[in-house]
Amino acid sequence: MRHDDGMDPEDLGSNPSTEPTIGELIGRRLGRREALRGLLGAGAVATIGGALVGEGALAQPVGPSSLTFEEVPHGLDKTHHVPPGYEAQVLIRWGDPVMADAPAFEPGKLTAAGQEKQFGYNCDFIGLHALPAGSTASDRFLMVVNHEYTDPGLMFAGLGAGRAVNLKVTKEQAEVEMAAHGGAVIEIVRENGKWSVVPNSKYARRLSANTAFDISGPAAGHDKLKTSADPSGRKVLGMLNNCAGGETPWGTWLTAEENFNGYFGGDAEKMPDAKAYKRYGISKATWYGWSKYFDRFNVEKEANEPNRFGWIVEIDPYDPTATPIKRTALGRFKHEGCHHALAKDGRVVIYMGDDERFDYVYKFVTAKPWNRQDRAANRDLLDEGTLYVARFADDGKIEWLPLVQGQGPLTAENGFASQADVMIYTRIAADLLKATPMDRPEDVEANPVNGRVYVLLTNNTRRTEQQVNRANPMARNAHGHVIEITPKDGDHAALDGTWSIFLVGGKPGIDPGARYHRATSENGWLSCVDNCTFDSKGRIWLATDGAPSAAGIADGLYGADTAGYGRGLTRCFFQAPTGAEVCGPILTPDDGTLFLAVQHPAEDAGSTFEKPSTRWPDFMDGMPPRPSVIVITKKGGGTIGS
Repeated sequence: MRHDDGMDPEDLGSNPSTEPTIGELIGRRLGRREALRGLLGAGAVATIGGALVGEGALAQPVGPSSLTFEEVPHGLDKTHHVPPGYEAQVLIRWGDPVMADAPAFEPGKLTAAGQEKQFGYNCDFIGLHALPAGSTASDRFLMVVNHEYTDPGLMFAGLGAGRAVNLKVTKEQAEVEMAAHGGAVIEIVRENGKWSVVPNSKYARRLSANTAFDISGPAAGHDKLKTSADPSGRKVLGMLNNCAGGETPWGTWLTAEENFNGYFGGDAEKMPDAKAYKRYGISKATWYGWSKYFDRFNVEKEANEPNRFGWIVEIDPYDPTATPIKRTALGRFKHEGCHHALAKDGRVVIYMGDDERFDYVYKFVTAKPWNRQDRAANRDLLDEGTLYVARFADDGKIEWLPLVQGQGPLTAENGFASQADVMIYTRIAADLLKATPMDRPEDVEANPVNGRVYVLLTNNTRRTEQQVNRANPMARNAHGHVIEITPKDGDHAALDGTWSIFLVGGKPGIDPGARYHRATSENGWLSCVDNCTFDSKGRIWLATDGAPSAAGIADGLYGADTAGYGRGLTRCFFQAPTGAEVCGPILTPDDGTLFLAVQHPAEDAGSTFEKPSTRWPDFMDGMPPRPSVIVITKKGGGTIGS
């Protein structure tokens, strides 16, 4: 998520921790030789020696990558680009029908009632759930999509450009915004090589900021979750700022509430929970005008409402009547992603990042194993288990610290009288455990082929000169990096393991500290990794958010091997239109189709509804830019990437 005035909502830096940051740890642990090992693997280092591009010029490709597509040149213009031999089609756009009775999309005539039935704004995470359930086919799915946030300056006429326009909306426009948040379930099918949305599907569903949700787990019913509208503390309207997500082995959708803090107004500093509000970034500086019209978004009128957001939400895409559930056992913070892996004993492990500068990496381990034979038996599996936060040591080890009330400093004397307190104020509990402050951890995913876990750290522009180091020598880490974790004995439930650097972003020769494979081309360097996915060969696909548009580079999607001679050799596969971020990459099981979410096209400085920087994807006069899900396939069929 980014804004056209350059003010990044993740750049709040609310963590007071004085623990060594990940940048300092990288510097202590890694010299040039260790950086090589992290990027290429010990065997590759021994074979090809200095196979790392750093301060010097980029080398020409020498062919070690298993990805054989012709790279897309770096650039920045009004449309998207795919490699020669590939084609992209728009699957669904903001305003397209989801429900059978959805009205046609008419710019300038938007209504909240209509938007509740149409595809929402700023699509982010994409998930695929096979149809029928449990099928291994690759031609029919339920697709689930997050709708993260809204940009009223591009949605409505007459508001102008910049962050301030968010506060100018009318009550009716705010209601449209609320309806455009949340998520969507659609049915999709591939017929004669083309993908389409199945109209009038019995599975179709829209969720918004007005949908009724249940609250479960340790914090359900806690006094800090009770409001005048919900004195039980077990019901809440809506989900907010849902960024990335994941899925469970039993086929439910996990969606992550991220920057919920920006939706609340009122004077947070004079409230009893002012310290906690500050740690979560809640202040007078609301990003939206909702608190003017709806009391639940004003902390002076509903002090506990913010505590009802910032959770992982579980949704059953196969049952459109099922009430979504906020699972409080997984903690409350600015969740980015919630991808699962399986422990050796069958317990489910959920990896998560807290997307803010100097915040933490987490994992949740269920108390009981997944029941493969009885889907219903897994219904409340995520309500019981242990949440852990990561501490990265300078000797390359990682330790997972349990966030359990009564253990260590998490006592009543320190404000944690129950496990509910730990979950509601997870960030503060993790501070006390002295977890390692990270550089904006976004996606955290386990590679199903090699079993390693990849942590995508988007950037940290608040890194100081005193934190500059040999392996991550960026005073302002504007380009981010990727860490690779190896769980002990290959068990995701293990409480320790090792870590190394997979790559460091930026342009070699220009951005200090950038580290890539020596064969990386002029188009293969990247900036601000955000989301990722893996194909059936274990290759990683990295989506970016925050590429240096000032240098004429759009955000995009890059593929790389995670093993062999092409390990860490990133290659550019897709470039987004100007102003847009690439999100939610996911491949069908046969690797024959790639789905991408392209959100906030035209979110450039000065871009408005009347004069957007692009009218992607329709390119029609009077039609605003429309966040969309696109489909990429190989002409004539075949595997994506090679």
